[in-house]
Amino acid sequence: MELADRAVGLLLSVISLSIFTYYTFWVIILPFVDSDHFVHKYFLPQEYAILIPYMLVWRSSAFFLCLLDM
Repeated sequence: MELADRAVGLLLSVISLSIFTYYTFWVIILPFVDSDHFVHKYFLPQEYAILIPYMLVWRSSAFFLCLLDM
């Protein structure tokens, strides 16, 4: 069981680090790269950099508020 817990923990850590690295590059570094550079095709438009986290927070808070209301 301990090995499975470590594997799951490692997997979650790798996924979290990947998401953090992708988002950081997308929000902080990409605006300074020329718009015709090939790296832009791997990222969504900049508007989604704010919209996606906003929607995730809004939906999760609405979900938890519904749970507390029960």
